[in-house]
Amino acid sequence: MSGSSRLRVKRLREDAELPTYASARAAGLDLSAALDGPLTIAVGGRAAVPTGLAIELPPGTEGQVRPRSGIALRHGVTVLNAPGTIDEDFRGEIRVLLVNLGDQAFVVQPGDRIAQLVVAPVARVSCDLVDALDETARGAGGFGSTGLSQK
Repeated sequence: MSGSSRLRVKRLREDAELPTYASARAAGLDLSAALDGPLTIAVGGRAAVPTGLAIELPPGTEGQVRPRSGIALRHGVTVLNAPGTIDEDFRGEIRVLLVNLGDQAFVVQPGDRIAQLVVAPVARVSCDLVDALDETARGAGGFGSTGLSQK
């Protein structure tokens, strides 16, 4: 994927904000809430927040919907299935699955930046059924097997 790839964006509502990079070297495009009014997410609650946008990703890519660090730090609100995956062939509205892990209700206002969209290359593979896999030093070691301290 080159630096000049184009993301085709369709507004599904007139007031939907186009995704934008917050800085010249930002990895993700900010996604904003397209709401008619405030949306409250209770403590422990979740919501599929509409963006009012549909996209056409460049060939060979996916869209990764990721949390915004400021909202996560200040309010405990994050993307539930982070990163959420938008497949190249999806043409429906992008909705961001937010969950409130904080200690107070969280109010999403119309136009609030709620997540980031990172467009990333995808490697497609074919599956080969085998009887054995190559050995490695790690082997079948799972969670924490490469350095998580038990202290």
